[in-house]
Amino acid sequence: MVRENEIRPGEVAVAPPQATDAGLVFVGLIRTPWTSRLVTPRQGRADGPVCRLEIFQPWRQALSGVDQFERLEVLYWLHLSRRDLVMQSPANDGTARGTFALRSPVRPNPIGTSIATFVGIEDGTLLVRGLDCVDGTPLLDIKPDRTLFKPIAPPQAGDFETG
Repeated sequence: MVRENEIRPGEVAVAPPQATDAGLVFVGLIRTPWTSRLVTPRQGRADGPVCRLEIFQPWRQALSGVDQFERLEVLYWLHLSRRDLVMQSPANDGTARGTFALRSPVRPNPIGTSIATFVGIEDGTLLVRGLDCVDGTPLLDIKPDRTLFKPIAPPQAGDFETG
């Protein structure tokens, strides 16, 4: 069950450090049928409702060519999310895991991502299916789905080594 600002058994909140400006710019606004986090789906579905990515000027020209892709990665700012939990108990069963081991919207930098299905473009608005955010969510970026691309160069020695 989605919740708003409660701390469950096993969860840990911290005082986050003071924010520094990363220079993020919202490029648009997302329009969905959901007005509350309590009714928003936990994950988007390719057969979900059509949602609208309303692109701000001067970014509308950047939509040129997106119609060539059947799937797009949509990045958005989860503006209603807490940012202070380092341990979370998503199942509310008293067990907790670290925030970085979860896809929870509660994160130090609440950036959401969805793989959306392209539906169409209407006057600077991108129509997609597959989102899971509330109406009015700020849009950060749109990219073609990375799984549609092949690696630029063949793997080389050392590519997969960790240090």
